[in-house]
Amino acid sequence: MSMLTPPGMGGKYRITGDVYPRMRRPHRRRRIVLASAAAVVVLGAAGWGTLQLVDVFSGGDDTRKTTAGRQSDCKPAPAASASAAAKPPKPAQVTVNVYNATPRKGLAKATADELKKRGFAIGKIGNAPAAYDKKVPGAGVLLGAPTATKGAFAVLGTQLAGATTKVDARTTADVDLIIGTAFKNLSPKATADAALVALNKPKPAPTRC
Repeated sequence: MSMLTPPGMGGKYRITGDVYPRMRRPHRRRRIVLASAAAVVVLGAAGWGTLQLVDVFSGGDDTRKTTAGRQSDCKPAPAASASAAAKPPKPAQVTVNVYNATPRKGLAKATADELKKRGFAIGKIGNAPAAYDKKVPGAGVLLGAPTATKGAFAVLGTQLAGATTKVDARTTADVDLIIGTAFKNLSPKATADAALVALNKPKPAPTRC
């Protein structure tokens, strides 16, 4: 082997003049660099995906916990006390004046007798005043003071379906029932009694969260 033979050539190449063999950089280092870069990209993508999954699942747990907490915090509003709640009067506490605004005779007396059987207090009985005589086309008109709208109208209204209400300037607690031309009969007693029960039944307290 000549002294000019490059190390590692094993005598395969011999330099005999001014032409030297080309020395190429091995490709192994390039492959290592590319493999390292690919590994970094894969690990980065895997880490990002893991963080996304953690956020999703942790967020879902928070939502469920928040919803459950809200449901557990929802409580019925405290019911109003018996003294604070406005209860409608009993039929015996309502005095009814019965007036007939139709051409049919005896209608006011018969209606007043039936109302008395149902527990109402009866006041005056007779023909309707001129302002209403033969001028009530419906089943009847309930006429009273503005305070009657707070209970008396509702209680008496259970006895006559389709009756309208109207207030006047009186200051007394009595209520007028003026029978109209469309009147046939009072509501059946069973129906009126059921309406009275529903009227006195307290409404459920709203849920408060």
